Amino acid sequence: MKATLDHIGIAVKDVRESLAFYRDALGLEVEAPEEVPSQRVRAHFVPVGESKLELLEATASDSPIAKYVEKRGPGLHHITLRVDDIRAALQHLKARGARLVDEQPRPGAEGALVAFIHPASAHGVLVELKEVVSRESQTAPALATRYTLGAVELISLFDGFFRMDGGAMFGTVPKTAWAGRAPADEFNRIHLALRPLVVRGMRTMLIDSGLGDKRDLGKNSVYALEGPRLLDRALEAAGLKPTDIDIVLATHLHADHAGGFTVRDSHGRIVPRFPRARYVVRRGEWETATDPNGPGRNIYAAEDFVPLREAGVLEMVDDDQTIMPGVRVQRTGGHTVHHQAIWIESGGRCAVYPADLIPTSVHLTPDWIASLDLFPLDTLTAKQALVARTIEQKALMFFAHDPEAEAVTISAEGRATRVVGEE
Repeated sequence: MKATLDHIGIAVKDVRESLAFYRDALGLEVEAPEEVPSQRVRAHFVPVGESKLELLEATASDSPIAKYVEKRGPGLHHITLRVDDIRAALQHLKARGARLVDEQPRPGAEGALVAFIHPASAHGVLVELKEVVSRESQTAPALATRYTLGAVELISLFDGFFRMDGGAMFGTVPKTAWAGRAPADEFNRIHLALRPLVVRGMRTMLIDSGLGDKRDLGKNSVYALEGPRLLDRALEAAGLKPTDIDIVLATHLHADHAGGFTVRDSHGRIVPRFPRARYVVRRGEWETATDPNGPGRNIYAAEDFVPLREAGVLEMVDDDQTIMPGVRVQRTGGHTVHHQAIWIESGGRCAVYPADLIPTSVHLTPDWIASLDLFPLDTLTAKQALVARTIEQKALMFFAHDPEAEAVTISAEGRATRVVGEE
């Protein structure tokens, strides 16, 4: 059995005081927290070289960490060793007479499988074994996940997985900081999802549309696709047909957001995918996307949006405004000059779809900004303001590219908690 040090677990009584030391005094980067419901604990990972520290904060008075802190006070709780096959490791240890806390692995933080060895067999040290479970081997997301917001239904659609260069997604952030939360493959590509959002209120709106299925991008393109595009199946799972969509709203016109706006018909012609819909696009974004010498032109595909104008279904907006009751666009800039976020309000509740301003939950860290963003300082400013408003309004935040979380809430302390919808 081969094992390597993954992290050291530290039980904390006051996470603010702990962060004041590890983050503020030592200057270490602290990842966004993750709740582990089975252990009633919130984990804050702190990368240090090839390993990490794990600050463990109890979320309930009867959790093992709460009992540990009450009995022994805060401090070193366990060490975690990473193994390739946790079940084989447990069988090996049991055969050699080791006393196990867990004879079978269970879900742990970061989507891993974990099991503990009793301190009596490890010379007084609580040892955790951990097997990293690849995202590819985990259960595929639901095609359509529903959330209720006042009188409005929000449906996060799953259009499939793809991979993109990790450096492109995290810019100047060192790989040692992000790789633990977004593991890269041998080509340095990280796992991402395509998640358009349906808003069902007075009318039915689709926000963005994934990559579409008009062209064969293959695995060597900027977007390394994993499996077929699933937009039509996701709509069907949501109980919708293309003819049910009244409005298609673009956050911007990059291919991974506008690719599904059009489709090839039986004659091979490219036509609007949603025949009854009007397509709403920010005028400045349209002008950038149709400029043959414009910035980021290799990420735009004219066949995704030019046919909309030819079909007479394109509607331009010039400023922040209400698109349909309860749905408002807000220009953020940053990723593109005219990139916009979408705010949704109903019954005193609020949700936001920040698109590529905050593409995944990992990007909630303010200065974790993609190198694809044309104006990163604008991204930073807009992201800070949007997160502050999300916290103030207790809004639900939906992600366009997170491979695991459709939506989260953010606490006053900046902690993100995944919100699970209904399939």
